[in-house]
Amino acid sequence: MKFGGTLLIVENIEKAKKFYQDILQQTVTMDLGEHAAFENGLSLQANYEGIVGQPLKKLQRANNFQLYFEVVDIEECEQRFKENPQVTFLHNLKAYPWKQRSIRIYDVDKNIIEIAESMDSVIKNCLKQGLTVAETAEITMYPAEYVMGFV
Repeated sequence: MKFGGTLLIVENIEKAKKFYQDILQQTVTMDLGEHAAFENGLSLQANYEGIVGQPLKKLQRANNFQLYFEVVDIEECEQRFKENPQVTFLHNLKAYPWKQRSIRIYDVDKNIIEIAESMDSVIKNCLKQGLTVAETAEITMYPAEYVMGFV
């Protein structure tokens, strides 16, 4: 069995598509009206009850999963989101013990979206700040062999 991607059930396909295109800078590869697929493997589907043939209980802000995106410049991303009234933050920029920083927002259907610095960027920054390969590996929890690839 092969995993084929993630499908989000959305209330309004046009609003959801606009959010993912304009705010999260995702590119649509297929638009079938009530279904849109993005180049990253994510898909959006409206009228899901019609597909499965039965009513479904709808939960908003279930907070039981998140989508994860990576960026190189997290501060620029956070600033861009702060300037957009369509973006609702779960939390602003937050740093973790492994030196990665992230923000979390909600999409238009109240699904959690995490946007974080790529771990490759985190590793590069640790080394740039003078940490050794061993120190960087310990802090980031990445194997020293992987960290060595950035030296």
